[in-house]
Amino acid sequence: MTPTPTPAPTPAAGPSRRAVLGSAALAAALTLTATASPAATAAPSVSRTPKSPTDKDVWPSEYPLPDGWLPEGIAIGGKPYAYQGSRANGGILRTDLRTGEGTVLYAGGTGQVSVGLKLDHDGLLYVAGSTGVARVIDSRTGLLLTTHQLSAAVGHFINDVTLLGDRAWFTDSRDAVLYGVPRGRTDGEIRALPLTGDWVQLPDVNNANGIVGTPDGRGLIVVKSTPGELYNVDVRTGHATRIALVGASDVVNGDGLYRIGRTLYVVQNRLNLISVWSLDRTATTATLTRTIADPRFDVPTTAARYGDRLYLVNARFTSPQLPETTFTAVAVSI
Repeated sequence: MTPTPTPAPTPAAGPSRRAVLGSAALAAALTLTATASPAATAAPSVSRTPKSPTDKDVWPSEYPLPDGWLPEGIAIGGKPYAYQGSRANGGILRTDLRTGEGTVLYAGGTGQVSVGLKLDHDGLLYVAGSTGVARVIDSRTGLLLTTHQLSAAVGHFINDVTLLGDRAWFTDSRDAVLYGVPRGRTDGEIRALPLTGDWVQLPDVNNANGIVGTPDGRGLIVVKSTPGELYNVDVRTGHATRIALVGASDVVNGDGLYRIGRTLYVVQNRLNLISVWSLDRTATTATLTRTIADPRFDVPTTAARYGDRLYLVNARFTSPQLPETTFTAVAVSI
């Protein structure tokens, strides 16, 4: 995810992601308003003719999100439901992957933003909230359970999240720190993990973005959107080792990450592609094996998996971010 607290030039063309975040002021004009109850309510513009719940061949490979939703993150658990966050008001939309029908699970609120999402096995949804915050939402009821203040609101961008061990780990695109929030419904100390080693924080651009665990479960892989690098981070010390790339010089515009075994999928948003990498045993070298492109991609940001598909939301950062702007999610085979 790459909307930012302050505008900043990047190597890629197109408006800055903070410029996109600025469109959050349009939340009041959305059909889905912050005044709705946090309980699930029907979302406009997302109806679909019901498909067979058992035949995956007829499940939609593209479905609409509400107009003006401003999507960024997507999460899927063990059941065929996708959760998509809104940068406009922080709402969460739950979509049945079998039909493409969506309902608003969490209505959000004025000034809220939802970017990176991860769904835990206990039904808790961890949400990166951009302006220094992380939220925990019950995916079954839509109730907001906890809001964690990870950093100051200004000068920080809490961007993406992954689950590893007993913590949910959040990136801050504007500071060289990862934040570990205890998983579950019990309170615990939030851990701030400064990034050291090969990591060099660049000013006025998005740095740490997407994040996943390493194949051995002992560390974290973080993509640095600018200039397009991957790092293996020791979760005990914060030491970041730059991952050597073979087959391509960079992963510029790297956004969401998804890993299956030693295969790492990197969503490169404004390039409208997913680069697929094979990690070595130590996750310090990544070899490009292929890329996935699709004419339906329109600045995809993050990916989540169900079965043999990756589902992505189109953030459309190069299009006007208005209440009437249309948005979709698409699925590609892996």
